[in-house]
Amino acid sequence: MVEAQTWATRRMSNPRLESTAVDIPSTPPGDARVPAAGASSSPSVLTALIIASWYLSNIGVLLLNKYLLSYYGFRYPIFLTMLHMISCAVYSYIAIHGLEIVPRQYILSRRQFFKILGLSVIFCFSVVCGNTSLRYIPVSFNQAIGATTPFFTAIFAFLITFKSETAEVYLALIPVVFGIVLSSNSEPLFNLFGFLVCVGSTAGRALKSVVQGLLLTSEAEKLHSMNLLLYMAPMAALILLPVTLYVEGNVAAVTIEKARAGPFIIFLLFGNATIAYLVNLTNFLVTKHTSALTLQVLGNAKAAVAAVVSVLIFRNPVTVMGMAGFSVTVMGVVLYSEAKKRSKVSAR
Repeated sequence: MVEAQTWATRRMSNPRLESTAVDIPSTPPGDARVPAAGASSSPSVLTALIIASWYLSNIGVLLLNKYLLSYYGFRYPIFLTMLHMISCAVYSYIAIHGLEIVPRQYILSRRQFFKILGLSVIFCFSVVCGNTSLRYIPVSFNQAIGATTPFFTAIFAFLITFKSETAEVYLALIPVVFGIVLSSNSEPLFNLFGFLVCVGSTAGRALKSVVQGLLLTSEAEKLHSMNLLLYMAPMAALILLPVTLYVEGNVAAVTIEKARAGPFIIFLLFGNATIAYLVNLTNFLVTKHTSALTLQVLGNAKAAVAAVVSVLIFRNPVTVMGMAGFSVTVMGVVLYSEAKKRSKVSAR
């Protein structure tokens, strides 16, 4: 859920995937998988199950957040985000120390610590804004806005690092922006505050991606995505604790009252927090068993799948113009990804 510049940052990682997860590095050369003799070239059953789990966790956490915040009446997005961070911290510790799914890396200096802390602050802002937006706008509209992440990434990359892209890349961003303008103008359940915080969340994801690549650049400071999550999650939880106590002061009383009425709220919160960690774990597993490019392609399709599923479940009204705008935005993201790929190949 919850990014040192990872291998994936240098290999066409999709910033759209950062909504609830850190950048996932592709499998390093030393860990390259050697196919067994006679293995089929088609995807294995295990890989198919991992990809299915990736979709289920990414879409599931969105739908559960929406249900809790808009339908169940648990209107505490900051507290919910803090639970996500606590869950990620606990599960990451178990996965790295107990199961040893990746080697443990350590923070080597105070300077590195404060860099990760800075990223945690940006990360908190992005995720809290994203969860807050789900109180006010449909998941489908939330995903349409989130698909504009490449637009904000290009802007922040130019403003902060003075990095310019090719004309083809910038032209590909035009349909990304045009599509969301079209969707906004025709969204039946448009809410200005929900729209603004969702834009803030999207901009925050893009800013974190750019700042991370700028701050954590040395080989000594680069962290594997799962190790970065291990450090960022508890930092984020500690940052959010005083905020939720100040802004959502009665959240503990409301949670206890609902728990006394029945265990369903405990099941919802525990399941939601667990799925939030599974988003990060399946990101890692998809990249390990396929490639960073596969994760990018899945990310491009996820927004559309999540939007369709949410409409079928929550029955929020949609318009033809809204669907057309969303489609234009997603197509723009695909064109942007292809243009970035070509520009990197040309630069080599």
